[in-house]
Amino acid sequence: MTDFEFSHEESKKKGPEIWWRERSLAGKILLGIGFGILGLGFMALCGWVLMLLWNWLMPDIFGLKQVTYWQAWGLLILSSILFKRFGPGHPHPASDYKRKKKLKSFIHEEHFHQSDSGE
Repeated sequence: MTDFEFSHEESKKKGPEIWWRERSLAGKILLGIGFGILGLGFMALCGWVLMLLWNWLMPDIFGLKQVTYWQAWGLLILSSILFKRFGPGHPHPASDYKRKKKLKSFIHEEHFHQSDSGE
């Protein structure tokens, strides 16, 4: 087995953190720039899709006016402000799990309590 094959097998076993450490600084910067460009492209696509959907559905269904690209972005931001739950009142997934588990235990206890008293 050559040195290259051994190091390749070794890096496959250890996972992505080894792969990331092996990258040069220039490679990491280029990856960051590439992902940034992809993210911006995805965001632009979201605004465009929202504009197309609005202009396709809303004027025919509700008689509303068509919107421009930037108005579609305004709608996207406004809807996220109005309909997203954020801030300190937003439950953490772990607390949501605990709440569901506690509710299941109450239901389980109630079921057994009713079956014991019915006999």
